[in-house]
Amino acid sequence: MHNGTTVTQFIIEEQRHIKGATGEFTALLNEIVTACKVISNAVNHGALVGVLGSAGSENVQGETQKKLDVISNEVFLKSIEWTGHVAGLASEEMDDPYPIPSQYPRGKYMVVFDPLDGSSNIDVNISVGTIFSILRAPEGITDAKAEDFLQPGTQQVCGGYALYGPSTMLVLTTGQGVNGFTLDQNIGEFILTHPNMRIPEQTQEFAINMSNSRFWEAPVKRYIDECLAGKTGPRGKDFNMRWVASMVAEVHRILTRGGIFMYPIDEKIRSKGGKLRLMYEANPMSFIVEQAGGMSTTGRERIMEIAPENLHQRVPVILGSREEVQTVIDYHKEG
Repeated sequence: MHNGTTVTQFIIEEQRHIKGATGEFTALLNEIVTACKVISNAVNHGALVGVLGSAGSENVQGETQKKLDVISNEVFLKSIEWTGHVAGLASEEMDDPYPIPSQYPRGKYMVVFDPLDGSSNIDVNISVGTIFSILRAPEGITDAKAEDFLQPGTQQVCGGYALYGPSTMLVLTTGQGVNGFTLDQNIGEFILTHPNMRIPEQTQEFAINMSNSRFWEAPVKRYIDECLAGKTGPRGKDFNMRWVASMVAEVHRILTRGGIFMYPIDEKIRSKGGKLRLMYEANPMSFIVEQAGGMSTTGRERIMEIAPENLHQRVPVILGSREEVQTVIDYHKEG
C-alpha cells in the first residue's frame, strides 16, 4: 500500500479551500490525468505496439505528424468530450476547435493542449510530453468558437504538463504554487513527490538551439556569448548548455535544478512571429514557471499578458531562473 497523496486527493483537498467550488474542475482534471496515463502507456510501449514512425499527414502548422501525435490527440479528445465539463477543446494538431458531439452536456471550461510535445524525439526514445491549459468559457457559451479561446495567459485556471521520461510525471499549477506527481505504475496513480516546486533564482545552465545563432538578434547573441565566455567573461562563471528539443523536458529540468530556456525570435522565423505556440505551449508553461518563482518573457513583454490574436499564434519564449531571464530582458531594453 502507498502512503502518499494522490493527485485526485490533492486536488479535492485544494478544492475544499475554494468557496463555492462545485467539483466540476476536479472531475475535468481527473479525466486529463487519465488521458496522460493512456498516452504514457502508448509512449512506453513504442515499437512493441507499432506506434512509432510518421503518420503520413501534416498538422495545421505544416509539420509532419507522427503516429503518436495522432493517437495522443485522439486520446485527449475522447477522454474529455463526454464529461459535461467543457464548452470547447482546441488542439495544436487541429486547425479549428473540436466540436463537442451533440449528445454530450456542456460545461464551463475550455481546454487547449499540445497532445505530444517534442514528438521528433519519439523514434530515438528521448523524453516527450503533453502540455495543457484550462480556461473558463465566456458566460453563456456552450459551443466555444476560436475567438472564445483567445484569452491572455493570466486568465488560465490551470496549466500543466505530463513528462514521459524514465518515470512519468504530472506537474501542474492552479495559481497556488507548483506541484509534481509521479506515476506509480503498480497502482496506476499519480503520487505527490515534488510538493511546492521552486526554480532557483541563479543558474549556470542554458538551453538554446545553437544552430540558429547566425539568425539571432543582438541581445540574445550578447547573452549567449557572455555565457560561452565563462569565468573569463563578464558573467564570471562557467555555463553548461543543454538542448533536448522537447519543451516539456527543458522546463522540467529548469523546475528541478534551475536554468534558462530560450527559443527567441530570429530572422528565420520572424515572419511567423516565433517558434512556439502561445496558447498550447507558451502560456501554460509560463504559468507554471511564474508560479515556481521564475520569469517568462518574449524578451520584450511578459508572455502571459499577450492578448492572443489567433488560436495558433506563435511567440518567442525566454523562461526560467529569474536572474538570468531578467538579464536577457535588460539586454533587450538596451538594444
